[in-house]
Amino acid sequence: MKMHTQLKTLTILTILIGLAISIQAQPNEDQQSTPVWTEEDRQYLLENLIKSKDELLQETEGLTVEQWNFKESPDRWSINQIVEHLAIWELIVMHEISVALQMGEFPQIKKYPPDSLFLGTDPNKNETTDFTKPFSYPVPLGNNKGKDNITWLTTMRAESIEFVKTEKRNLRLYYVNFGPNVHHKCMQIFAHNYRHLKQIRKVREHASYPK
Repeated sequence: MKMHTQLKTLTILTILIGLAISIQAQPNEDQQSTPVWTEEDRQYLLENLIKSKDELLQETEGLTVEQWNFKESPDRWSINQIVEHLAIWELIVMHEISVALQMGEFPQIKKYPPDSLFLGTDPNKNETTDFTKPFSYPVPLGNNKGKDNITWLTTMRAESIEFVKTEKRNLRLYYVNFGPNVHHKCMQIFAHNYRHLKQIRKVREHASYPK
């Protein structure tokens, strides 16, 4: 009887120890491993920053003044305005990245949003001014010539590409307003470009678009 009680006690202790080890081994949100910005991440950004720029150049090559300034309706943007908006928006993102890098790393942040969260596809999903209220600075005025907006955008894109190409810091540890990290902001540059490429193609497919 005594032997039976000892064996029963030993079995219970073994189960409890096993449970304790199992619980300790379970990862939780506060124990996620620190993210690392890899060479694969760098190449992914470079490929899409270049590809989205090249597609934009292809869509706007050789446009006439009438084609640059055509609008599907008075409340829609022309191709000229879309490109101007892309340039303004990239300038804003570059500023945000600069500030994030100056603030330094935040390795203590443990909630890492997935990269997929920063890849949108619908150019009309959000109103531009939703992100800048009460101001409207990313809304294009349309005062520049189309080719000048292209020059403006491609000049800044070259700087973005050079930054990604040469940067040595772990961009996944630098955060913009404690939300997306710098890697995510670079993703937003080309994701935003791809969304508005769809908008440009839609403009060009309009029945009244100048030929």
